[in-house]
Amino acid sequence: MGCALLGASSLLLGALVAFAVPIPRKLLGFILAFGSGVLTSAVAYELVEEAVTVSADSYAVGLGFVAGALVFFVGDVAIDRWLKGSSGGGPGIVLGAVLDGIPESVVIGASLLTGETASVAVIVAVFLSNIPESISASSDLVRGGWSRWRVLLLWVVVVAASTLAAGLGYVALEGASGSWIAAIQAFAAGAILTMLADEMMPEAFEYTGHTKTVGLAVALGFALSAALSFAD
Repeated sequence: MGCALLGASSLLLGALVAFAVPIPRKLLGFILAFGSGVLTSAVAYELVEEAVTVSADSYAVGLGFVAGALVFFVGDVAIDRWLKGSSGGGPGIVLGAVLDGIPESVVIGASLLTGETASVAVIVAVFLSNIPESISASSDLVRGGWSRWRVLLLWVVVVAASTLAAGLGYVALEGASGSWIAAIQAFAAGAILTMLADEMMPEAFEYTGHTKTVGLAVALGFALSAALSFAD
């Protein structure tokens, strides 16, 4: 649970950065692109690869991956529809952070089931990817009339929920077969990859004005996470 707390704590860090320093949209887009690269590498080298290694069922990885993608897609559509009929986007932004944080935290918890320490690459990926999301969401909430203390309290709730999810996932999956663990890892991979394509990368292009720096930032983030994976 401590590893999940460390990864999710960057949500609070991102909020504090948003309060203290006005971040230009282009720089925020570069940060989003870098985080996308980090998570893409983590999905490839940490989640899917590990899921294939521990699975005893050839269908567990595929079914888990598709399920994760579908759950995030349905949740994302529901949030979009809710926001269209809402006078403020704050609650929807926080819910979006929860939808990202829960599968990420479950991945960290699942990584402990093998008897090893949680993957450094996954923790770093979660930590780095949460910062731009929190910066963007916190800025929107403040512009919508929320006080800074109220925004911080909301992020504390999100961090606590993510940490609890890691603990509950670890307890629930203790003694589970390799196929179940693989399905959970693949589920998170599918949800994260869908989130990257639907949310982070499009926003990165939007914030940077569709400049070529997005591709470079994604590549740099991927390289950092891959290096951590091979050194882990």
